[in-house]
Amino acid sequence: MTQEHYLYSMELTIFSDESFMREALKEAQKAFEADEVPVGAIVVCQNKIIARAHNLTERLNDVTAHAEMQAITSAANFLNGKYLNECTLYVTLEPCVMCAGAIFWSQLGKLVYGAPDTKRGFNLLNNNKVLHPKTMVVSNVLAEESTALLKTFFQKKR
Repeated sequence: MTQEHYLYSMELTIFSDESFMREALKEAQKAFEADEVPVGAIVVCQNKIIARAHNLTERLNDVTAHAEMQAITSAANFLNGKYLNECTLYVTLEPCVMCAGAIFWSQLGKLVYGAPDTKRGFNLLNNNKVLHPKTMVVSNVLAEESTALLKTFFQKKR
């Protein structure tokens, strides 16, 4: 293998959906440690992480302070614009309808999520119709890891 081929292979590995989801899982762990529901999110643009966030609903006493909302706001501020059509949001749990609405309005280019949310996820409503029609969706990326963290959190609460 030539050095050029090796570097190209490394880039493919470094910039995979799984590697970025691992970064979102790090954010979810921060939420877990802060006694927040362990959901983490990052926004990536041109293979660079431009925003990191996790749930802050307890800390901020704000039901809208979901990881996705925090990440979208941070990314828009970073880009100095409201549209994220060239960005990818990685989030450890399927977004709720509120977050899907924010994803719609930001015209997000791609959404990648980990664990499905069978109780409150946006997919309960018309198979992605709540998202912008140009938003690509990839689901179940590191879903087992995301689910395990959530289960551990809620078992601790009982």
